[in-house]
Amino acid sequence: MDETKGAAVVIVGGGVTGLSAAWWLARAGVEVLVLESGIVGWEASGRNGGGCTHYYSPLFQEEQRLWPQMDRLLGYPTEYRRFRVGVALNPGQMVRYDTVAGHAARLGFHSTRLDAKELRELAPPVSEAAVGGVFSHFGGHANPQRTVQAYAWAVQDLGGRILQNCAVTGIEVGGGRVRGVATTRGRFGCEALVVAAGPRTSALLAPLGIDVPLTPARAEMIVTAPLPAMALGGVDGNGLYGRQTLRGNLAYGGGPHEWLDPDGAWPPRRPTTPLLRNLARRLVELFPKAGHVRVLRSWAGVIENTPDGRPVIDRLAEPANLTVATMSSVGFGLSPASGKAVAQLVQDGRCHFADLSSLRLERFANLPRDWRERRGWVPPEPADGVAVG
Repeated sequence: MDETKGAAVVIVGGGVTGLSAAWWLARAGVEVLVLESGIVGWEASGRNGGGCTHYYSPLFQEEQRLWPQMDRLLGYPTEYRRFRVGVALNPGQMVRYDTVAGHAARLGFHSTRLDAKELRELAPPVSEAAVGGVFSHFGGHANPQRTVQAYAWAVQDLGGRILQNCAVTGIEVGGGRVRGVATTRGRFGCEALVVAAGPRTSALLAPLGIDVPLTPARAEMIVTAPLPAMALGGVDGNGLYGRQTLRGNLAYGGGPHEWLDPDGAWPPRRPTTPLLRNLARRLVELFPKAGHVRVLRSWAGVIENTPDGRPVIDRLAEPANLTVATMSSVGFGLSPASGKAVAQLVQDGRCHFADLSSLRLERFANLPRDWRERRGWVPPEPADGVAVG
Protein backbone atom coordinates (compact mmCIF):
# COMPACT_ATOMS: atom_id res chain seq x y z
CA MET A 1 0.00 0.00 0.00
CA ASP A 2 1.25 3.50 -0.86
CA GLU A 3 2.17 5.07 2.48
CA THR A 4 1.80 8.61 1.11
CA LYS A 5 -1.77 8.02 -0.05
CA GLY A 6 -4.08 10.40 1.76
CA ALA A 7 -7.60 9.72 2.98
CA ALA A 8 -11.02 11.32 3.15
CA VAL A 9 -10.29 12.12 6.80
CA VAL A 10 -6.81 12.45 8.25
CA ILE A 11 -6.51 12.43 12.04
CA VAL A 12 -3.41 13.87 13.69
CA GLY A 13 -2.79 12.04 16.95
CA GLY A 14 -2.94 8.35 17.84
CA GLY A 15 -4.17 8.71 21.40
CA VAL A 16 -7.56 7.43 22.51
CA THR A 17 -9.44 10.48 21.22
CA GLY A 18 -7.97 10.27 17.73
CA LEU A 19 -8.30 6.49 17.59
CA SER A 20 -11.89 6.57 18.83
CA ALA A 21 -12.82 9.20 16.23
CA ALA A 22 -11.14 7.07 13.55
CA TRP A 23 -13.08 4.01 14.68
CA TRP A 24 -16.44 5.80 14.63
CA LEU A 25 -15.68 7.21 11.18
CA ALA A 26 -14.55 3.83 9.87
CA ARG A 27 -17.76 2.28 11.24
CA ALA A 28 -19.64 4.77 9.09
CA GLY A 29 -17.69 3.69 6.01
CA VAL A 30 -15.41 6.74 5.90
CA GLU A 31 -11.85 6.31 4.63
CA VAL A 32 -9.62 7.35 7.53
CA LEU A 33 -5.91 7.69 8.21
CA VAL A 34 -4.37 8.24 11.66
CA LEU A 35 -0.93 9.86 11.81
CA GLU A 36 0.97 9.40 15.08
CA SER A 37 4.36 10.99 15.77
CA GLY A 38 5.39 8.08 17.99
CA ILE A 39 3.54 4.90 18.93
CA VAL A 40 -0.21 4.85 19.49
CA GLY A 41 -1.17 5.36 23.11
CA TRP A 42 2.46 5.70 24.17
CA GLU A 43 1.83 8.91 26.05
CA ALA A 44 -1.04 9.88 28.40
CA SER A 45 -3.69 7.83 26.58
CA GLY A 46 -2.08 4.51 27.44
CA ARG A 47 -0.63 5.49 30.81
CA ASN A 48 -3.22 6.91 33.16
CA GLY A 49 -5.55 5.90 35.98
CA GLY A 50 -8.14 4.46 33.59
CA GLY A 51 -11.11 6.31 35.10
CA CYS A 52 -14.37 6.45 33.15
CA THR A 53 -16.44 8.78 35.33
CA HIS A 54 -16.72 12.40 34.15
CA TYR A 55 -20.01 13.61 35.58
CA TYR A 56 -19.25 17.28 34.85
CA SER A 57 -18.92 16.78 31.07
CA PRO A 58 -21.71 17.24 28.51
CA LEU A 59 -20.49 13.88 27.18
CA PHE A 60 -21.07 12.13 30.53
CA GLN A 61 -24.35 10.39 29.77
CA GLU A 62 -23.06 9.01 26.47
CA GLU A 63 -19.81 8.00 28.19
CA GLN A 64 -21.83 6.02 30.73
CA ARG A 65 -24.05 4.45 28.08
CA LEU A 66 -21.18 3.35 25.86
CA TRP A 67 -18.50 1.99 28.21
CA PRO A 68 -20.35 -1.21 29.20
CA GLN A 69 -20.69 -2.01 25.49
CA MET A 70 -17.15 -1.24 24.33
CA ASP A 71 -15.67 -4.75 24.52
CA ARG A 72 -18.48 -6.03 22.34
CA LEU A 73 -18.42 -3.08 19.95
CA LEU A 74 -14.66 -3.05 19.49
CA GLY A 75 -14.30 -6.81 19.46
CA TYR A 76 -11.34 -6.67 21.85
CA PRO A 77 -11.03 -6.47 25.66
CA THR A 78 -10.67 -3.16 27.49
CA GLU A 79 -10.95 -4.73 30.98
CA TYR A 80 -13.75 -2.31 31.78
CA ARG A 81 -15.23 -2.72 35.28
CA ARG A 82 -18.21 -0.81 36.61
CA PHE A 83 -18.71 1.41 39.66
CA ARG A 84 -16.43 3.64 41.78
CA VAL A 85 -15.87 4.34 45.46
CA GLY A 86 -14.72 7.68 46.81
CA VAL A 87 -12.93 7.60 50.18
CA ALA A 88 -13.10 10.57 52.57
CA LEU A 89 -10.25 10.79 55.07
CA ASN A 90 -11.74 13.85 56.74
CA PRO A 91 -15.11 15.68 56.90
CA GLY A 92 -14.06 18.19 54.25
CA GLN A 93 -13.47 15.43 51.73
CA MET A 94 -16.85 13.93 52.63
CA VAL A 95 -18.53 17.23 51.77
CA ARG A 96 -16.86 17.14 48.37
CA TYR A 97 -18.09 13.60 47.64
CA ASP A 98 -21.59 14.52 48.77
CA THR A 99 -21.49 17.42 46.29
CA VAL A 100 -20.40 15.09 43.51
CA ALA A 101 -23.19 12.64 44.39
CA GLY A 102 -25.75 15.45 44.36
CA HIS A 103 -24.66 16.63 40.95
CA ALA A 104 -24.77 13.09 39.54
CA ALA A 105 -28.24 12.58 41.05
CA ARG A 106 -29.54 15.60 39.14
CA LEU A 107 -28.38 13.84 35.98
CA GLY A 108 -30.21 10.66 36.96
CA PHE A 109 -27.32 8.67 38.45
CA HIS A 110 -27.53 7.10 41.92
CA SER A 111 -24.94 7.05 44.72
CA THR A 112 -24.94 5.49 48.19
CA ARG A 113 -23.27 7.03 51.23
CA LEU A 114 -20.96 4.59 53.04
CA ASP A 115 -19.97 4.63 56.69
CA ALA A 116 -16.45 3.62 57.69
CA LYS A 117 -17.39 -0.04 58.24
CA GLU A 118 -19.17 -0.38 54.88
CA LEU A 119 -16.26 1.33 53.17
CA ARG A 120 -13.70 -1.13 54.49
CA GLU A 121 -15.89 -4.09 53.56
CA LEU A 122 -15.59 -2.97 49.93
CA ALA A 123 -11.95 -1.89 50.18
CA PRO A 124 -10.19 -3.58 53.15
CA PRO A 125 -6.85 -1.74 52.74
CA VAL A 126 -8.53 1.66 53.27
CA SER A 127 -7.30 3.67 56.24
CA GLU A 128 -8.96 3.20 59.64
CA ALA A 129 -9.02 7.00 59.81
CA ALA A 130 -11.49 7.21 56.91
CA VAL A 131 -14.72 8.89 58.00
CA GLY A 132 -16.79 7.37 55.19
CA GLY A 133 -17.26 7.45 51.47
CA VAL A 134 -19.60 7.29 48.51
CA PHE A 135 -20.39 4.30 46.31
CA SER A 136 -21.23 5.45 42.78
CA HIS A 137 -23.64 3.12 40.99
CA PHE A 138 -22.19 4.41 37.73
CA GLY A 139 -18.78 5.06 36.24
CA GLY A 140 -15.93 2.60 36.32
CA HIS A 141 -12.46 2.09 34.96
CA ALA A 142 -10.62 0.26 32.20
CA ASN A 143 -7.07 -0.73 31.29
CA PRO A 144 -5.55 2.13 29.23
CA GLN A 145 -3.04 -0.04 27.36
CA ARG A 146 -5.65 -2.65 26.49
CA THR A 147 -8.11 0.03 25.43
CA VAL A 148 -5.68 1.82 23.13
CA GLN A 149 -4.80 -1.48 21.47
CA ALA A 150 -8.49 -2.37 21.15
CA TYR A 151 -9.24 0.91 19.38
CA ALA A 152 -6.26 0.52 17.05
CA TRP A 153 -7.08 -3.05 16.08
CA ALA A 154 -10.76 -2.19 15.61
CA VAL A 155 -9.86 0.73 13.31
CA GLN A 156 -7.69 -1.54 11.19
CA ASP A 157 -10.34 -4.27 11.12
CA LEU A 158 -12.66 -1.74 9.47
CA GLY A 159 -10.07 -0.77 6.85
CA GLY A 160 -8.70 2.32 8.58
CA ARG A 161 -4.97 3.01 8.36
CA ILE A 162 -2.64 3.96 11.21
CA LEU A 163 0.83 5.29 10.45
CA GLN A 164 3.13 5.45 13.47
CA ASN A 165 6.43 7.33 13.81
CA CYS A 166 5.05 9.91 11.41
CA ALA A 167 5.16 13.45 12.79
CA VAL A 168 3.01 16.15 11.18
CA THR A 169 5.16 19.21 10.45
CA GLY A 170 2.62 21.49 8.78
CA ILE A 171 -0.97 21.89 7.61
CA GLU A 172 -1.68 22.95 4.00
CA VAL A 173 -4.65 25.27 3.53
CA GLY A 174 -6.18 26.60 0.33
CA GLY A 175 -9.51 28.22 -0.50
CA GLY A 176 -10.53 28.27 3.16
CA ARG A 177 -10.10 24.52 3.56
CA VAL A 178 -7.41 22.11 4.68
CA ARG A 179 -5.94 20.35 1.64
CA GLY A 180 -3.42 18.12 3.31
CA VAL A 181 -0.63 17.77 5.86
CA ALA A 182 3.14 17.68 5.55
CA THR A 183 4.87 15.02 7.62
CA THR A 184 8.28 13.50 8.20
CA ARG A 185 7.19 10.75 5.79
CA GLY A 186 5.69 12.82 2.99
CA ARG A 187 2.51 14.70 2.19
CA PHE A 188 -0.97 13.30 2.81
CA GLY A 189 -4.00 14.87 1.19
CA CYS A 190 -7.43 14.92 2.86
CA GLU A 191 -10.98 16.17 2.54
CA ALA A 192 -11.23 16.82 6.28
CA LEU A 193 -8.71 17.07 9.08
CA VAL A 194 -8.98 16.28 12.80
CA VAL A 195 -6.27 17.57 15.12
CA ALA A 196 -6.21 15.51 18.32
CA ALA A 197 -2.53 15.93 19.09
CA GLY A 198 -2.64 16.50 22.84
CA PRO A 199 -0.10 19.07 24.02
CA ARG A 200 1.18 19.55 20.46
CA THR A 201 -2.17 20.88 19.26
CA SER A 202 -1.33 24.55 19.87
CA ALA A 203 1.95 24.43 17.95
CA LEU A 204 0.34 22.68 14.98
CA LEU A 205 -2.50 25.19 14.66
CA ALA A 206 -0.64 28.42 15.50
CA PRO A 207 0.77 28.86 11.93
CA LEU A 208 -2.86 28.97 10.72
CA GLY A 209 -3.61 31.85 13.09
CA ILE A 210 -5.66 29.55 15.36
CA ASP A 211 -4.95 30.06 19.06
CA VAL A 212 -5.72 27.03 21.19
CA PRO A 213 -4.67 28.02 24.72
CA LEU A 214 -2.93 25.08 26.33
CA THR A 215 -0.25 24.61 28.93
CA PRO A 216 1.74 21.39 29.08
CA ALA A 217 2.48 19.71 32.38
CA ARG A 218 4.35 16.64 33.45
CA ALA A 219 2.14 14.15 35.29
CA GLU A 220 3.30 11.02 37.04
CA MET A 221 1.90 7.66 38.15
CA ILE A 222 3.11 4.74 40.21
CA VAL A 223 2.31 1.02 40.02
CA THR A 224 2.78 -1.26 43.03
CA ALA A 225 3.29 -4.97 43.41
CA PRO A 226 0.03 -6.96 43.52
CA LEU A 227 -2.23 -6.99 46.58
CA PRO A 228 -5.23 -9.24 47.29
CA ALA A 229 -8.13 -8.20 45.11
CA MET A 230 -10.61 -5.73 46.56
CA ALA A 231 -14.31 -6.26 45.98
CA LEU A 232 -14.24 -3.11 43.89
CA GLY A 233 -11.14 -2.10 41.96
CA GLY A 234 -12.03 1.55 41.42
CA VAL A 235 -11.22 3.44 44.62
CA ASP A 236 -10.31 7.14 44.72
CA GLY A 237 -9.36 9.39 47.58
CA ASN A 238 -6.73 11.68 49.14
CA GLY A 239 -6.40 13.56 45.86
CA LEU A 240 -5.50 10.36 43.99
CA TYR A 241 -7.18 8.66 41.05
CA GLY A 242 -6.54 5.17 39.78
CA ARG A 243 -7.52 1.55 40.08
CA GLN A 244 -6.51 -1.92 41.15
CA THR A 245 -5.59 -3.96 38.10
CA LEU A 246 -6.87 -7.47 37.49
CA ARG A 247 -3.50 -8.75 38.73
CA GLY A 248 -3.91 -6.79 41.96
CA ASN A 249 -1.46 -3.94 41.30
CA LEU A 250 -2.38 -0.45 42.49
CA ALA A 251 -1.98 2.05 39.63
CA TYR A 252 -2.38 5.61 40.88
CA GLY A 253 -1.62 9.22 40.01
CA GLY A 254 -3.07 12.60 40.89
CA GLY A 255 -0.57 15.41 40.82
CA PRO A 256 0.98 17.66 41.72
CA HIS A 257 1.88 18.50 38.15
CA GLU A 258 5.09 20.16 37.07
CA TRP A 259 4.15 22.99 34.71
CA LEU A 260 6.26 23.22 31.56
CA ASP A 261 7.18 26.00 29.17
CA PRO A 262 4.71 25.76 26.24
CA ASP A 263 7.30 27.27 23.87
CA GLY A 264 10.38 25.50 25.19
CA ALA A 265 11.92 22.07 25.11
CA TRP A 266 10.13 19.67 27.45
CA PRO A 267 12.23 17.78 29.97
CA PRO A 268 12.91 14.05 29.67
CA ARG A 269 9.83 11.96 30.38
CA ARG A 270 11.19 10.15 33.35
CA PRO A 271 9.79 10.26 36.86
CA THR A 272 11.25 12.59 39.47
CA THR A 273 11.89 11.58 43.06
CA PRO A 274 9.93 14.42 44.74
CA LEU A 275 6.72 13.77 42.81
CA LEU A 276 6.99 10.00 43.22
CA ARG A 277 7.58 10.42 46.96
CA ASN A 278 4.47 12.61 47.17
CA LEU A 279 2.33 10.05 45.34
CA ALA A 280 3.65 7.17 47.44
CA ARG A 281 3.00 9.04 50.70
CA ARG A 282 -0.60 9.83 49.81
CA LEU A 283 -1.21 6.28 48.58
CA VAL A 284 -0.03 4.89 51.94
CA GLU A 285 -2.29 7.38 53.73
CA LEU A 286 -5.21 6.07 51.67
CA PHE A 287 -4.22 2.38 51.94
CA PRO A 288 -2.05 1.94 55.08
CA LYS A 289 -2.13 -1.84 54.72
CA ALA A 290 -0.33 -1.42 51.40
CA GLY A 291 2.57 0.40 53.05
CA HIS A 292 4.83 -2.67 52.79
CA VAL A 293 4.23 -3.16 49.05
CA ARG A 294 7.01 -2.19 46.66
CA VAL A 295 6.56 0.32 43.85
CA LEU A 296 7.35 -1.73 40.75
CA ARG A 297 7.41 1.01 38.14
CA SER A 298 6.47 4.59 37.49
CA TRP A 299 5.59 6.76 34.54
CA ALA A 300 5.99 10.41 33.63
CA GLY A 301 4.41 12.04 30.59
CA VAL A 302 3.28 15.35 29.20
CA ILE A 303 -0.41 16.26 29.32
CA GLU A 304 -2.25 19.36 28.07
CA ASN A 305 -4.43 21.69 30.11
CA THR A 306 -6.88 24.34 28.91
CA PRO A 307 -7.43 27.46 31.06
CA ASP A 308 -10.74 26.16 32.47
CA GLY A 309 -9.76 22.50 32.58
CA ARG A 310 -12.41 21.51 30.05
CA PRO A 311 -11.89 19.98 26.61
CA VAL A 312 -12.12 21.79 23.31
CA ILE A 313 -14.18 19.83 20.79
CA ASP A 314 -15.07 22.08 17.90
CA ARG A 315 -15.40 22.16 14.13
CA LEU A 316 -14.05 25.52 13.11
CA ALA A 317 -15.60 28.00 10.71
CA GLU A 318 -12.27 28.44 8.92
CA PRO A 319 -10.74 26.27 7.72
CA ALA A 320 -14.21 24.86 7.30
CA ASN A 321 -13.12 21.21 7.29
CA LEU A 322 -10.94 21.32 10.42
CA THR A 323 -12.06 19.81 13.72
CA VAL A 324 -10.09 20.32 16.93
CA ALA A 325 -10.23 17.88 19.85
CA THR A 326 -8.01 18.55 22.83
CA MET A 327 -9.23 16.90 26.02
CA SER A 328 -7.38 18.76 28.81
CA SER A 329 -6.18 15.63 30.59
CA VAL A 330 -9.55 13.81 30.70
CA GLY A 331 -9.39 12.12 27.32
CA PHE A 332 -9.28 8.46 28.29
CA GLY A 333 -12.60 8.01 30.05
CA LEU A 334 -14.52 10.23 27.67
CA SER A 335 -13.03 8.61 24.56
CA PRO A 336 -16.03 6.48 23.47
CA ALA A 337 -18.25 9.58 23.53
CA SER A 338 -15.68 12.16 22.43
CA GLY A 339 -14.67 10.08 19.42
CA LYS A 340 -18.31 9.71 18.45
CA ALA A 341 -18.82 13.48 18.83
CA VAL A 342 -15.79 14.26 16.68
CA ALA A 343 -16.94 11.84 13.98
CA GLN A 344 -20.36 13.52 13.88
CA LEU A 345 -18.78 16.97 13.68
CA VAL A 346 -16.66 15.81 10.75
CA GLN A 347 -19.57 14.20 8.92
CA ASP A 348 -22.52 16.43 9.79
CA GLY A 349 -21.07 19.58 11.31
CA ARG A 350 -22.80 18.95 14.64
CA CYS A 351 -23.02 16.47 17.50
CA HIS A 352 -26.41 14.78 17.62
CA PHE A 353 -26.36 13.42 21.18
CA ALA A 354 -24.94 16.25 23.31
CA ASP A 355 -24.75 20.03 23.43
CA LEU A 356 -21.08 20.87 22.87
CA SER A 357 -21.49 24.66 22.98
CA SER A 358 -19.57 24.86 26.26
CA LEU A 359 -16.60 23.12 24.61
CA ARG A 360 -16.19 25.52 21.68
CA LEU A 361 -12.86 27.22 21.16
CA GLU A 362 -14.51 30.65 20.99
CA ARG A 363 -15.03 30.67 24.76
CA PHE A 364 -11.39 31.75 25.07
CA ALA A 365 -11.72 34.70 22.68
CA ASN A 366 -11.14 37.29 25.44
CA LEU A 367 -8.60 35.33 27.43
CA PRO A 368 -5.89 37.58 28.95
CA ARG A 369 -2.47 37.03 27.44
CA ASP A 370 -1.00 36.35 30.89
CA TRP A 371 -3.56 33.70 31.85
CA ARG A 372 -0.83 31.18 32.69
CA GLU A 373 0.85 33.57 35.09
CA ARG A 374 -2.47 34.47 36.71
CA ARG A 375 -3.13 30.80 37.47
CA GLY A 376 0.42 30.07 38.52
CA TRP A 377 0.80 27.58 35.70
CA VAL A 378 4.43 28.41 35.02
CA PRO A 379 7.59 26.35 35.25
CA PRO A 380 9.52 26.53 38.52
CA GLU A 381 12.37 29.00 38.59
CA PRO A 382 15.81 27.46 38.05
CA ALA A 383 17.91 27.26 41.19
CA ASP A 384 21.38 28.85 41.03
CA GLY A 385 21.25 29.05 37.27
CA VAL A 386 20.63 25.32 36.85
CA ALA A 387 17.79 24.40 34.48
CA VAL A 388 14.85 22.59 36.09
CA GLY A 389 13.86 19.19 34.67
